Formats: sequence, structure tokens, C-alpha cells
Amino acid sequence: MNFLYPSFLWALLALLIPIIIHLFYFRRFKKVYFTNVKYLKEIKEETSSRNKLKNFLTLLMRLLALAFLIFAFAQPYIPQGDNIKKGTKGISLFVDNSFSMNALSKDVPLITKAKDKARAIIEAYSPEDKFQILTNDFEGRHQRMVDKDVAISMLEEIEISPSVKSLNQVINRQKQTLNSQLIDHEIIYLLSDFQESITQIEGITDTLAEYNLIPLQSVQEKNVSIDSCWFEAPVPMLNQANKVYAKLTNYSDEAAQNIRLSLIENGQSRPLGSFDIEANSSIVQDFNLSILKTGWQEMQIEISDYPVQFDDKYLFAYNIDEKINILILNSSASSKYLNAAFNGLDYFQVNNQNTNRVDYAQFKNFDLIILNDLNTYSSGLTAELKQYTDGGGNLLIFPGSSLDITAANYLTNQLGINNFQEKSTTPKTVGSINTDEFIFNNVFERTDQNVKLPTASTSYSLTNFQRSGQQKLLSFRDGSAYLGKYTKGDGNVYLCASPINTEMNDLVRNAEIFIPMLYKMSLSSGRKQQIAYTIGKDDLIEVEASDVGSEILYKISGAEEFIPGQVSNGNKKLLDLNDNITEAGFYDLKLEDKKLGAYAFNFNRKESNLNCYNVEELESRFGETMNVIDQRDETSLASFVSSKDSGTVMWRWCIILVLIFLGIEALLLRFWQR
Repeated sequence: MNFLYPSFLWALLALLIPIIIHLFYFRRFKKVYFTNVKYLKEIKEETSSRNKLKNFLTLLMRLLALAFLIFAFAQPYIPQGDNIKKGTKGISLFVDNSFSMNALSKDVPLITKAKDKARAIIEAYSPEDKFQILTNDFEGRHQRMVDKDVAISMLEEIEISPSVKSLNQVINRQKQTLNSQLIDHEIIYLLSDFQESITQIEGITDTLAEYNLIPLQSVQEKNVSIDSCWFEAPVPMLNQANKVYAKLTNYSDEAAQNIRLSLIENGQSRPLGSFDIEANSSIVQDFNLSILKTGWQEMQIEISDYPVQFDDKYLFAYNIDEKINILILNSSASSKYLNAAFNGLDYFQVNNQNTNRVDYAQFKNFDLIILNDLNTYSSGLTAELKQYTDGGGNLLIFPGSSLDITAANYLTNQLGINNFQEKSTTPKTVGSINTDEFIFNNVFERTDQNVKLPTASTSYSLTNFQRSGQQKLLSFRDGSAYLGKYTKGDGNVYLCASPINTEMNDLVRNAEIFIPMLYKMSLSSGRKQQIAYTIGKDDLIEVEASDVGSEILYKISGAEEFIPGQVSNGNKKLLDLNDNITEAGFYDLKLEDKKLGAYAFNFNRKESNLNCYNVEELESRFGETMNVIDQRDETSLASFVSSKDSGTVMWRWCIILVLIFLGIEALLLRFWQR
């Protein structure tokens, strides 16, 4: 047996006090008895002997009561291993409050059990110890150590949250707080269901802290979720049947049958069909979405799945521009064929400019820039075109009939695309179309017949550098590129090997190729429009800023309303949401109450997979560096924790013995006379 505070044992010297009092109090003078009272003498001697025994037992009870009272203050314990902790302790408790903790365990949510166990752990420690309460929300007030009473009150305030963190992130945050304190021992507790998707705690090398895992097991439930949704095309197209894909996953060990998928548009629900999903597998379903109006559109797809429902809805929002702005740069007269291609289509706004009078500042406002029959390119134009494509613009290059190859290759080198070589007057015919790429995808029902392909009497041969990342959209019969696509920065560059002049190239006479080619080039983008965001994961939104130099103040409005942080990035603004969005829904971006955009935020799908590590699996994976506390037997967690850190505590038994000895003393004094 050891003592937590052995210095109190000096108080055992106080046992001399009742002994001394006893000796002096019961001291008697010697008496002389006469013969005529011989009978009384015998009675007196018998009574005196009984009184001596009574007084001795009374003294013994008092000594034992005082001794065990002193032992109680010294706090004796029986050591259990080498884990006894003396001194001030810092205890950090992580209570998992993610969606999965809403699951039931014997009709009680796991979050309730976690809070009860955390309270028991706190009660097992002394008032001198310090505590940290941490959840997935990583709130600022949880980054400090508090006393026992405050820690218990903080537990009561914990609620289910959409935030979810990996346990590596949690432990790093706990260590950060504990290391900032002057404490003798660092003790970490993790109370969670330990889902496989978040239990990433390998590689813990810090041996100064004690790690304790307390798994909470729920009734295993089935779950089907909508994981993601996306458009087939980089940009949704107006007055077209846009194909949309949705990925559905069955996370249970049983097949899910008759899962109904619906689309909600403008408050109206439209069924998209019913599907069966095999156990532990995913399917991708597609449906057509007709877009009949411009502006920001808000959509929602959903399934019916019980009891886990936070991942049964998927919201997405996208924008259809009011106009598609196209800039044609000409060296002389504009091209009647290019103008005619967009003539009569109100959706397209064409602007022709001469290279001698170009407003470079307006480049960012155009969706497509066409270089029409330019024989040379200035360094200023080259620099602006590079910046334009890096920022997400689309550039179509038709070389001039008398091309300055040196100047042209300065442009291609800056853009990182293939270079022009010698000019050829040998007639060539296009032999193949790349219908897998967006530009010509879904344009033709069949390409093996009745499709007239362009012929060029004059063309420029191009280098074929692999690093350029060329995708051939149209190829000559000899395999060389007639029209190539290059993704550069966030934009695209399209390079034609032949001038647009009808005397050298009959592309403009092939309307079935020329018209859809221009149409889809103006809609293409090197970066797809992000139609949905994830709460807690996507904390940055990039927006176009028309006036980046002025002090403009954006506002996010939805289930919550707040002003995001903002950082300028070229001609764009990065808006930092800083975890302010906690509810799934649609949020508007406003500037002085003017709506600039709509964004859809969905709950994180990380916890859709309900598979959790059980006690045995946790011990197998982490048992060498962490304690796995199994509470399935419903034993007292407070007693277990107290024994773990302080051995088998005996002070309570000492108090009980003190009361027993005092009780015996009272009985002796009350009933001995009888």
C-alpha cells in the first residue's frame, strides 16, 4: 500500500494525546478497606476491573478512529502497474457530436451516452485538475482549460453538429491546448463511435500523454446516400437537354431495393425513377435537365431512406449567363462568315475589334476570343491573351494567310501550345472527328456517314510536342492535327492549322461542323462550374470582381447571414466562409443587397459510411499506444478511471472504518453500564 500524500502521516503523533489524557483522567488514589466492609470490597474490585476493560476498549476505538481519519487524509491506495499519477493533471475530453452520434444504443442516442461518460470521467478527478472539452466544431471557447464545474456545464451545451473532423485533427488540437499548460500529466480521452472514415490516428509518437479510447456502439443501421451530382458538359447549355449524373451508394451489407430518386425544381417534384443497389456498392444514374431560362438556378435531388437522412438530399446551383459575349479580333475587315454564324441568335453578343484599337481591359468580359486571320501578334497582345486564358477564357486561333511564323511562335510559346512550321499548299482533307471531347460530343447522331468534312488547300504543319497536352478535335487523313485543343490555366486554346479564308479552307461552308463548333467553344471552360459545396470542406468561394481595387463588401445570406473574409486574387475575389455555414441549403452572394450568385451547400458525406471499429478492432490497431476502455459491462466508469490513474483507492474505506470505530465507542459508553 502506498499513500498519495504521505506527509499527513506525521499527524499519527496526535495519537499520544488521547493516551496521555486516558492515563491522567483514570488515575486513582490507593484505598484501605476495613473488615466490616469485606463484602463491599469484593463488589468494588469486580466493578473496577470491568471499568478498566471498558476504558481500554474506549481508548482503543478512539485511537483507531483518529488513526484511520489521518490515513484518509493521506489517501492510501494499492498500486496497479506503473500508471499512478501524482501532481496536477490536464484532462482533454473529445466528445464526438457528428451526425452518426444520433444513432441509438438501447433507445438512447450515442451523444447522450457520450456526455454521461464524459461527466463520469470528470467526476473521477480532483478539483485541482484542469479540463478541456472539445467537439467537432472546434469552437474558440473549447481551446482553453477550465475547472471541474465549468467543464461539466460545457458538456450540457454539446449538440449534434454537421462538422466532422478526423481523429488525427482532434488529437493535434488536444495536444496544442495541453502543451500550453503548466501541468504534470497530460491525459486524452476520445469518446466516439469510431467510424472507419474518421478513425485516422496512426503514427502517434508522443509518449508524454496518455491516450484513452472509449468506443460507443450503436444498433447497426442501413444507409443509402446521394454522394454527388454533376453535369456532363463543362457548362450547362440553354434550351438544351443537359445530361446530369447522380452517384448513389448503398453502405449496408444488404441490397437496397426500389430506391426512388426525385428532382425538385421550383417547388415541383419530378420522379426520376426507382433503382436497386447491391450491398456495399454504388451506381451512377443519369437524367436530362432542360434549361429554359437564364440566370441562377437552384435544384435539388432526393431519395427516401430511413433512418439516416442527412445525406438523402443533394442541392446544386448553377448559372446560365444572360449573354455569351464573343470578341473577334481582325487585322482588317471582319469575317462575314463568323458574323453570320452568330447572326440572329440573341443569346450571343458579338463584338468585332481591329487589332490596332483593342481594349485589353475588356478581355475578361468575353467568353470566347477569336483571332481572325492575323499575320502577326504584338508582345502586348500576347501577354494579355496569356492572362486571359490563364483566368479561364477561351481562345480560338485562325492563322493568317501570310503568317509571320516567328511572331506567331512567340504567342504559341507563351501559351504553351504547339508551334507553327512551314506553310503547305498541298490539299488535305479532314479524316476524323473526336466525338468523345465536349466540342463535338452529342453533336452528330452518326459520324460514319453523311457528314461532310472540311478540306484545306493551304495549311501550316504543327509541331507535336507531348508536353503541350494537345487533344485533336479534327485530324487530317495523314493523322496530323487540323484543329487542336489545349487546356491552359483555367481556360482553353483552340488552334486551327488552316486560315479561315474560304479560298484556302472550306470549314465555314460545313455548317454542321462550323456552327456547333463555335457554339460549344464559347461555352467551354477549362474549369467546370462548381455546382455544389460541402459544409466544413469548401470554405473558399472564388468570384469575379468587377472592381477589385475598391473597398467592396460581400455578404452571404441564407439560413445564416454573415460577412465573409475576402482576399483579392488578380481579377477575382476569394471569399473565406470560415465555417460560418452549418445548415445545408442555398445561400445568396450579395453586394449592397444585389444578388450576384447562388451557392448550394450540402452536409459532408464522410459519415455516410456507418461502419465502425469495435473494441477488439481498436485494440488490435491501436492497443500498443492507446488504452481502449471497454464499457460494455456497464461498470462504473468513474471508479475505473480513478483506479487507472490512482490505483485502488482506499480512503473511502478509511472513512467507513472511522465511522465504525466511533459507533463502537458510542455503544460502549451507552450500554456497558447495563
